[in-house]
Amino acid sequence: MRVLVVEDDPDLLRQLHKALSDGGYVVDQASDGEEGHFLGDTEPYDVVVLDLGLPVVDGVTVLKRWREAARTMPVLILTARDQWGEKVAGFDAGADDYVTKPFHMEEVLARVRALIRRSAGHATPELSCGTLVVDTSSGRVTVDGSQVKLTAQEFRLLAYLMHHKNKVCSRTELTEHIYDQDFDLDSNTIEVFIGRLRKKIGIPVIHTKRGLGYQIADPD
Repeated sequence: MRVLVVEDDPDLLRQLHKALSDGGYVVDQASDGEEGHFLGDTEPYDVVVLDLGLPVVDGVTVLKRWREAARTMPVLILTARDQWGEKVAGFDAGADDYVTKPFHMEEVLARVRALIRRSAGHATPELSCGTLVVDTSSGRVTVDGSQVKLTAQEFRLLAYLMHHKNKVCSRTELTEHIYDQDFDLDSNTIEVFIGRLRKKIGIPVIHTKRGLGYQIADPD
């Protein structure tokens, strides 16, 4: 999953970037509202973590512009302690959730996971397809109750497909949401990871839609 973090405090930005990266997300970052707005307006993010007290362009304005441009990705806003007016303005601008500074990184990660789940129509951390179960909170993958060990890249790919169960995901979409921009990709990278996942999972839930991409769906 691809996350944008917009925060002007360099220490907090670094901490958020590390926590989210360690949590398995692909993370882009911006330190002011102008750059953050541009990235959110032009790149496909699964969730945005947005500070409201930004230089150049404030966070509420950035969020309003995204929503006016029909950008629908979930947004988690960061607000200062006791600034209830900021929270109200943020929600009125189109925010989906908030965290008050100072906060624990575990709370941010939990709220990010919840926003991604809800935006894809899932109510619980466990995503299932046949006997395949992916627990997005623990990163545990099982088939028929037995754990399946995946690499970080394999888990990212599987988690994205599971969040979008029954949807045909193109190679371009998968590449944009799963891999860092500087990740070394060649023409068959996605196919290689799909092949590995099929072998490790062992049940026919990942389907190739020729000329379109890949779909995960319950076995016939």
